[in-house]
Amino acid sequence: MKDCIERILISEEELQQKVKELGEKITQDYQGKEIRVIGILRGAFIFMADLIRNIHVPLSVDFMSISSYGDEIESNGIVRILKDLDKPITRKHVLIVEDIVDTGLTLKHLREVLSTREPASVRICALLNKEERRVVKDLKIDYLGFNIPNYFVVGYGLDFAERYRNYPFIFVLKPEYYQGRASA
Repeated sequence: MKDCIERILISEEELQQKVKELGEKITQDYQGKEIRVIGILRGAFIFMADLIRNIHVPLSVDFMSISSYGDEIESNGIVRILKDLDKPITRKHVLIVEDIVDTGLTLKHLREVLSTREPASVRICALLNKEERRVVKDLKIDYLGFNIPNYFVVGYGLDFAERYRNYPFIFVLKPEYYQGRASA
């Protein structure tokens, strides 16, 4: 299975250190408040699980599933909500947890949708950011793990066609594993 790795971009140790730092910053910023942490399925679930164990203020969790890729490697620009929240967020401090910010279209749409539900606040925490791919230039990421180059990355929850999520680090997938085959 390791033959799919072009190179490890972010090690398991680097990920855990960054998640701890993010948790400490979020804890500091939300002192005296309770937050609703909303994980974006499926890519963010591992990051979110580690993150909330490092946040030390009252919190509750919920999940949304949003699609702008399907099994493709490029966003088609159409954002669809596949699973909505289970509980209302009116007057709640909301923290959206996302695995990777690419074009920014998905998060822009999500922030707009959630803002109509009258939360007390909406902030974004993203593990990875591909700044050079950004279409939405004014998208604010409040808590960011790593800026990365425009590589096709998987591992630590990120996938290609539902594979590679279980690796404990983030790596660059060899092109022959995704080019020309949407279900590699």
